This record gives sequence, C-alpha cells and structure tokens, in this order.
Amino acid sequence: MQLKTMDDVFQHELKDLYSAEKQLVEALPKMAKAASNQEFKTALEKHLEVTEMHMQRVEEIGKKLGSSVTGHTCEGMKGLIKEGEGLIKDSDKGDALDAALIGAAQRVEHYEIAAYGTAVAHAEQLGHTDIAKKLQKTLDEESKANEMLTKIAESSVNQMTEA
Repeated sequence: MQLKTMDDVFQHELKDLYSAEKQLVEALPKMAKAASNQEFKTALEKHLEVTEMHMQRVEEIGKKLGSSVTGHTCEGMKGLIKEGEGLIKDSDKGDALDAALIGAAQRVEHYEIAAYGTAVAHAEQLGHTDIAKKLQKTLDEESKANEMLTKIAESSVNQMTEA
C-alpha cells in the first residue's frame, strides 16, 4: 500500500492493529497453557476475551470507514510473539518461565499502547471523533492489562523466582 495521505497512514495503522490483535488471539492460549502461576494464567485467559473484543472493534471501525482491515501482517507483533514462543520452547514450566513470559507480555502491551496511541492521534487529526473514542477505550484497556501484569510480577511471580 502506497502511503500518500494521512488517511492512507490511518488505514495502514488499522490493518496493523487488526493483524496484531489476531496474532495475539492465537498466541495467548499458548502462553496461558505454559504459565504456572494461577493468577497469571487467569489474567492471560481474561485478556484473550478482551483481545477478541479489540479485534472486533478494529474490524467495526474498518467497516464504518468502508475499508477492509484484513490482508496485512503486523511484523512487529509477529516478532514479539516469536520471542515468547522461544521462551516457552527453551524453558521448563515454573516461576522463571512465568517471570520471562510476563516480560514478554508487557513488551506486547507496550507495543499495543504505542500503536493505539498513534491510531487515536490519527483518528482525531482526520476528524473521526467517535472512532478516536473507541480506539482510546482500547488504549485504556491495554494500559490496564500492562498494570495488571506489573502487579502480578511484583506481588508474586518475581518473588517466587529463584535468584
């Protein structure tokens, strides 16, 4: 896709977000299965439901704009997920893997926070106030997920991991 206008950039951003969310829908169950800490496992399972909602939200935004959000691969998310899969493959189940997976999950959340923040700014610039509000809602939910991961890490997982 040739990017010539801010609308082109925004459309590209929506495709990237959709791909990122879709990839996460596939990756989160694998992470939950690999997690040992029940609080972390539950958080991943709940975030899967939220991620499915985020994917639907981006799809609805695309429809509202009269464009498709499919047919693109978010390479950034692909790389982040590959790193997480490598941790699972190379480590035994336990506290250390949980601590590493929380770090990997937080990198994913930070990536999404950056992407949704950009999308909100683009939507606002283009005058899509209602779309900006929907994207801001997702941005807020991603920030809460990141905070939850920090809480789980600091309150239990990191303390359980041997030095």
